Amino acid sequence: MNGKGWRDTGGPLGRWALVVMATMLLAGCAGRVAVEDRHPDDPWEGFNRGVYAFNDALDRALLRPAAVAYDTVAPEPVQLGVGNFFANLGELRTVLNSLLQAKPANAGIATGRFVLNSTVGMLGLVDVASDMGIVADKEDFGQTLAVWGLGEGPYLMLPLFGPSTVRDTAGLPVDWVTYPTHQLDDFELELFLTALNLVDKRAGLLDQEALIQGDRYSFIRDAYLQRRRFEVSDGELGDDPFAGEEFDFDDADFDFGDEAD
Repeated sequence: MNGKGWRDTGGPLGRWALVVMATMLLAGCAGRVAVEDRHPDDPWEGFNRGVYAFNDALDRALLRPAAVAYDTVAPEPVQLGVGNFFANLGELRTVLNSLLQAKPANAGIATGRFVLNSTVGMLGLVDVASDMGIVADKEDFGQTLAVWGLGEGPYLMLPLFGPSTVRDTAGLPVDWVTYPTHQLDDFELELFLTALNLVDKRAGLLDQEALIQGDRYSFIRDAYLQRRRFEVSDGELGDDPFAGEEFDFDDADFDFGDEAD
């Protein structure tokens, strides 16, 4: 079956719904970690670790080598431009979710950023707005659901998509369909842009890999939850824990063991 026919059998939203349903069914069967040993935010740790192992194997086999090659071949200005381009497209998502969260000021700032960077910034390749001190809080539908009162739910490691929570997983379909590249009527172009975005983001994490010590699964889980709660609360938890070099993790996260690489 060709690419077009595959898309017509349900589209990205339908495919994602199948992934979510399968994930939740499997999560209900998980429970290989003793109850007394489970992290309070991670009751499905047995299942989540299995998904993490799958994602990690896929990353080592495909995504990381592609990111290393991209980082080697693409000069830093090119990588900066690519990152700016995709971040600029994300401003539209911020506008929508800011309005849904009754944050008109942030929506206005994000709109201004998008217009300025799309024009003066050459389709977003240059982040002119940030250079001018025009910065908006990034918003997505998971944050919108939080504002609407939906609880965070358990931590959930998703196949291919990585760390999440039940609430953020519920918001992913909306985030997917509201991102401009997924509205293209050209499957090959959409696939290329999605892959480029993914590889560029993975390349940006290469330098941070040295920070991960001990139990990689626990480190990534705790880092994700801490950063995500900071974003959802609009920084009310205090300073961004990832803005500098200081990290707040349990000693166990830095206990070198069999899982350390």
